[in-house]
Amino acid sequence: MSAAEDVVTEAPAVEAVPKRSMTLGMGTSLVVLAALVIMPIFVKNFIIFQMTMLLIYGLAVLALNILTGGSGQFSLGQSAFYAVGAYTTAVLMEHFNINYALTLPIAGVVCFGFGYLFGKPALRLSGVYLALATFALATAMPQLLKLNFLEHWTGGVQGLVVTKPDAPFGLPMSQDMWLYYFSLAVVIAIYIFSVNLLRSRSGRAFMAIRDNEIAASAMGVDVALYKTLAFGVSAAITGIAGSLGAIAVQFVAPDSYTITLAISLFLGMVVGGVGWLPGSIVGAAFIIFVPNIAEGISKGLSGAVFGVLLFLVIYLVPHGARQVAILGQQLAGKLRKN
Repeated sequence: MSAAEDVVTEAPAVEAVPKRSMTLGMGTSLVVLAALVIMPIFVKNFIIFQMTMLLIYGLAVLALNILTGGSGQFSLGQSAFYAVGAYTTAVLMEHFNINYALTLPIAGVVCFGFGYLFGKPALRLSGVYLALATFALATAMPQLLKLNFLEHWTGGVQGLVVTKPDAPFGLPMSQDMWLYYFSLAVVIAIYIFSVNLLRSRSGRAFMAIRDNEIAASAMGVDVALYKTLAFGVSAAITGIAGSLGAIAVQFVAPDSYTITLAISLFLGMVVGGVGWLPGSIVGAAFIIFVPNIAEGISKGLSGAVFGVLLFLVIYLVPHGARQVAILGQQLAGKLRKN
């Protein structure tokens, strides 16, 4: 172990982050997992599709949570990494006839490299300036995907149609149900990886940089390495989410990955609680279902209704779903004492 790693392990700011704050308790996790496993048996395919998208967006929000909640770097460019992952899977499946499951790690590696390379020049930026740089990336990505020399691969403005896979081994389930369980398995694996990452030396280095970049550097943390690593990991997970999204929707097109998607993912992170990984699924539920609720209240003023609902959430629980979870734990503790 190097001296720098010894310093990171003993950093007071890093030790102050409670491990339990990153995730749910074992009992709660098992209940949630059981509900997610059983749910598709009792609902229609459209609900299964919506729940699949909930898992996919939750994965993308989790990736942003690692970057912003873990290392303190703001990004409004996640839609670009999501698009790269989606197009990587679409191109590999439709042009090279590669199995959909194999395209996910390939998309993750491609997006990791993309995110790591983007993080290098972004090292000089922080705060609002970094957010503006990533905003520029998200704005440019749809136009880049429409370039003429890429049209043979990307389909240009018309996009690409992606074939939804059948259940393997002749399993008696619909395509939507199989894709749901496949996505659930991927999300669980990445969730466990993310929790362990944030509890590792690298994760503690992320949080030391988030809390005080100058102090972290003075204690021996390689700030440049860990900031670019955080960008790469976040981009890789977002790319895998994009791959799953392309398979679920069965279509990719440049205008599906605009800055609106990036802002929605950022909003999901805030609503779920910055730095609280289980809140990612809550934030994803907000950005998927609340717009539908707003449209049901008033089709002509759905945007205004959504804004009011968002304002109420931010006003009542400014720290997101994490605040609700903490209040619930405190209430449960008082009830047990009584």
